[in-house]
Amino acid sequence: MSKKIAFLVAAEGIERVELTEPWKAVQEAGHQPVLLSPETGDVQTFNHLTAAETQPVDQAVGDVSVDDFDALVLPGGVANPDALRTDETAVGFVKQFVDSGKPVAAICHAPWTLIEADVVRGRRLTSWPSVQTDLRNAGAEWVDEEVVTDGNLITSRKPDDLSAFNKTLLDALN
Repeated sequence: MSKKIAFLVAAEGIERVELTEPWKAVQEAGHQPVLLSPETGDVQTFNHLTAAETQPVDQAVGDVSVDDFDALVLPGGVANPDALRTDETAVGFVKQFVDSGKPVAAICHAPWTLIEADVVRGRRLTSWPSVQTDLRNAGAEWVDEEVVTDGNLITSRKPDDLSAFNKTLLDALN
């Protein structure tokens, strides 16, 4: 059965492969990825610090409900989650999604948005290494593993972990 998967990003600073590889995995598994952002238009992806392609936003996050989706993916990049965590509507959506019990998958720096949504306390997660102190300060247990599942939260460290991240996300959808 096809499921609808939300991908939530800011307007720029998205690590390209952390959006495109899970997106492709979701599509190839027969599911429908939907790109959400605080505003409609195009978002700018990056290959580390170099601008890559743009991707059109399907819907503004303020115009959708958690009930519309079966899972949420939070791609990383440094600037993307840093900007996203300052958007009250996006943070509220993430909190509601985690609280719903549906799968939420975050990679690299994306756990910053989980921290802002106050949903990491008492949870076991991983992230890009520089985010570990922020996670610990927010009450999470940080571990250095390619993919970590704690309840409905799935986290990975970096683009090198995408294979394990995608497999774990798809397993959670089934």
